[in-house]
Parts: sequence; C-alpha cells; structure tokens
Amino acid sequence: MNTAIKLGGFGIGLAAVFTAALGLGSLFPAAAPATPAAHGGHTGTPPEQNTPAAVLPAGLQISQDGYRLTPLSANLPVGTPQPFRFQITGPDNRPVTAYTTSHDKDLHLIVVRRDLSGFQHVHPELGSDGIWSIPLAVPAAGQYRVFADFQPAGHDGLTLGADVPASGDYQPTPLPAAARTTTVDGYTVTLTGDLTPGASSKVTLSVSKDGTPVTDLQPYLGAYGHLVALRDGDLAYLHVHPDGEPGDGRTAAGPDVAFHAEVPSPGAYRLYLDFQHDGKVRTAEFTAVAGTVPGAPSSAPATAAVSATPSPSGHGADGHTHD
Repeated sequence: MNTAIKLGGFGIGLAAVFTAALGLGSLFPAAAPATPAAHGGHTGTPPEQNTPAAVLPAGLQISQDGYRLTPLSANLPVGTPQPFRFQITGPDNRPVTAYTTSHDKDLHLIVVRRDLSGFQHVHPELGSDGIWSIPLAVPAAGQYRVFADFQPAGHDGLTLGADVPASGDYQPTPLPAAARTTTVDGYTVTLTGDLTPGASSKVTLSVSKDGTPVTDLQPYLGAYGHLVALRDGDLAYLHVHPDGEPGDGRTAAGPDVAFHAEVPSPGAYRLYLDFQHDGKVRTAEFTAVAGTVPGAPSSAPATAAVSATPSPSGHGADGHTHD
C-alpha cells in the first residue's frame, strides 16, 4: 500500500473517531456540579473561581480529603452475626483514633443492599488499635454498601462508602412504589412536604399508634427522629438533620418530627426514619420522588411520597433495637 493510500485511510479513521466522540458527548453530557450533601460540612468552590469543581454527594467515595474507609472483613454474613471490622485512615495513612462526637456517637455505620433493601443503622466500637468492630449480619445475599458517617477531630464531617458482598443466591427487590404513609411494628408514619431538587425542603413525619398521635417520643441520637436518605441508582447519601432538639424549649416530643433536606437531583430516593418510643427504636421506610422523573415509582410526579410497606428486610418490623 502506497503512502497516499495509508494517509487517506488514517484520515478517514480520525474522522470516524471524532464523529463517534461527538455522538457519545451528546448521549452523555457533562454533569453539572452537584449540590453538597446536607451532612458532612462539605463546601463548594469559592464563587470567585470561574470554573467551579464538581462536588460529589456524600457516600460515593471511598476516600476524601486524605481519609479512607477500608473494610477489613471480606464479606457480610447472612443470618448469623459475625464481627464486621473496618478502619478509617487519615492523611498520614495511620488509623484515626480521635473523633468529634456527632449525634451522640463518634461514628454511625449504615448498611444497605444496593437495591435499597436491608437497611441497618448501627454503632460499632473503636479498639485501641484504631479498628472499628461490630457483630453484624444481613438478611439476604447481595452486594451491600456500607457507609461510615463520622467527623475526625479538627476536620469537617465526612461520609465514606464501600461495597461489601454477602454470598448466596441474590434475588433483587424492586423499589417499592410511593405513598404518603407507612406502618412499622404497629405505628403509622405519615409524611407531608415535597422534595425539591437543588433546594432545601422541609418534610415532616408524623407518628401515631392505633390512631392516636404519639406525643411522648424519646430522644434518639440527640433528636426525636433520625433520617437518612439514599438516592436510587448510585446510593448517594444524605444525612438529614431535624428541626430543633429535645430540651430546647420549643421542640415537641411528637407526633411531628420536621427535617430539612436538600436533594442534589431529580430522582427516586429511599428514606429511613429512626424513632424511639417505649424504649425501642423502630425504622420506618419510604420511597420519595423529587422532581418529575419518567418511570419513577410515584403516582404523583414532583411530589415526595412514601411507600405503604416496609422493606423486605423487615428492619424495624421485628422490633429491632439499634445499638
């Protein structure tokens, strides 16, 4: 083959690659900078910079700001609890042993299967060697996401996430459809308020039992309710803070527990509300849809709604008590 033919073929190849790249660019446009998560103290790029860097929602990264989550247990057991061990290392690559207490604990561990079932919120113990440990079991096989929500001493709060498998026959669970109420262990929880993508939204969860409003909720983790939100698909993590706190002279002990949430994008979210009554912590689970999302599990687009049934994990329905 002579040189002219070779060069011609090379030019045609470049044109084809360039055309394909343009096509992919139109299919997958560059993502706009995400809104910082409601928990973690993350700050965006200073406004004086012309090109702000994207800020990922919490929980999508295994490391951030020099801190890293390292699971030391290779898998999660199904059914029978076994010690689950992990560590947080700092910018010096040493285990972090000094933390700032947040919501009454130095670290919150969230465990959930990637289909958003099997939610657990537990509190492991920190050993003198800097290794966290807790007996843990999951209800079914599958790929799980573990989130470590913590604040190193002298640093902003962080939420780091890692995937850990549970061996066995994986049977995925569809995301429950949305509704405004759910029941757990004889309690009915009702949600009012809508999630607005990219803006702070007030949502209120009201707790009743046997048709009677519960007005004597007990403090749990420094509040009358503790809410975690996870985005369907990538499991972006939102640790949502309550409005007010016990003993502040203005916050009632139920039946309403109000939260301020800021979801980063339209889409479906799974909400998990922990509340304590009669000495036991229960978890009410919801599916909420923010914005108008084609195909989302909601009968009312642009409205946050909740599922009418707890997740198949049964978390909360069996009277599970958090540590």
